[in-house]
Amino acid sequence: MRHLRRVFDKKELERCYLAVLFFYLSFLPAVMLLYYLLPVRFRNVILLLASLVFYAWGEPVYLFLMLLSILFNYFSGLDIARNLQDKRAAKRSLVFNLIINLAVLGFFKYEGFVLDTLNGILPVHISYHALPLPIGISFYTFQILSYIIDVYRGNVKVQTNLPNFALYVTMFPQLIAGPIVQYADVDEQLASREVSRTKFGEGSMYFIRGLAKKVLLANTSGMIFTEVSGLAKGNIAVMTAWLGAFAYMFQIYFDFSGYSDMAIGLGKMFGFEFNMNFNYPYVSKSITEFWRRWHISLSSWFRDYVYIPLGGNRVSKIKHIRNLLIVWFLTGLWHGAAWNFVAWGLYYGVLLIIEKYLLSPVLDRLPDVVRHIYSIVLVVIGWVLFFSSSFGQAADYIRVMFGAGAHVFADRESMYLLTSNLILWLILIFGSTPLVHFRYEHMLRSKKWNTTIINSVVYAALFIVCIAYLVTETYNPFLYFRF
Repeated sequence: MRHLRRVFDKKELERCYLAVLFFYLSFLPAVMLLYYLLPVRFRNVILLLASLVFYAWGEPVYLFLMLLSILFNYFSGLDIARNLQDKRAAKRSLVFNLIINLAVLGFFKYEGFVLDTLNGILPVHISYHALPLPIGISFYTFQILSYIIDVYRGNVKVQTNLPNFALYVTMFPQLIAGPIVQYADVDEQLASREVSRTKFGEGSMYFIRGLAKKVLLANTSGMIFTEVSGLAKGNIAVMTAWLGAFAYMFQIYFDFSGYSDMAIGLGKMFGFEFNMNFNYPYVSKSITEFWRRWHISLSSWFRDYVYIPLGGNRVSKIKHIRNLLIVWFLTGLWHGAAWNFVAWGLYYGVLLIIEKYLLSPVLDRLPDVVRHIYSIVLVVIGWVLFFSSSFGQAADYIRVMFGAGAHVFADRESMYLLTSNLILWLILIFGSTPLVHFRYEHMLRSKKWNTTIINSVVYAALFIVCIAYLVTETYNPFLYFRF
């Protein structure tokens, strides 16, 4: 099952680590300098070339795959637009495009998964050579599909400028880990956008906040999870299992939301406005609310291009349940080529159905604190399904969390993980709520300080701390690179 998750050996980790340092200390400043010094008409070209160099640095072989995808989809979009008056011809072109794009995604991402599943069912063994997953292929494929489908629907005008279309597909700020940018949201911005010192400053703060989330909070909580997951089976206390699951819960949130904030910030620095991808999901009081706040760009994509075309909620109860299960099956599959990801997606699909048709009236009458605990417990269980390599491993871990198979409730290991990281746990808890940001903004307003100077000092110091961490620490996992 090793092919199911992107496995980085020591050399590859070192390469990724060096790439991160190169990006922050060399690549990004150079691109910014060229972008602002050269005439406006060259800005898209600079960003396009920078994006191609950025992608080639991480995946030089798969750069050609991306270029072929750009050319195919550019001409496919033109063909669909040309045939809009003939719906049958346009639909044929659309279907052909969808088949090709999904086939490419399926081959690279799901080939091993499908063949392993067949090998487990059939009496014969089908051998294959596992291919490394092209970085960001799920993100840029979904972006391309949003463009193609919207051209077919007539929601956007076809992009006739090939460099502008290529820039939309390859834009390095959000290429690797999202957010998924629908073409309609940046159509006009590709042709013309505002850049200013104010916007650059806002983008810088977004970027630094995201960087701090990633390197200071996600990486640190990830160390706790790594320590817990490395403990021998049968020697884990109930509290240790919960602390490990909570550590992963915070790691994946600060990792992914950190990358999203960095992408939004870089976009602002280049004049683009990307939509919010996270809205403090761990303050949710229901699973329905959680998915309105978590990975908003993915939820929006599935809503617009799968859920609504299936009929959404404007159908019978049975069909609505069917629609939800299809969407959440695909959501799980999008996250990874493994049955545990499918189970994770269906787990949320079932929970949302139960909330919709059974629990909603009950939840509405409960105190907020009870609803919040209910949501967090279910989310944590969901993350166990997510990070486990098999159903058996997930089941064993969940059993320990609820006392079955644990040797004690708490032991020296669990008390050490709790007390030695107490300040970190508090930072993680409060950092995952809007409280810190709101209090900081309130303080600036109430004290009537020069916000420009204060923000400059605070964010400069935060950036220096982040760079110091990157220079001194080698633990820097990239959770969303496999998507």
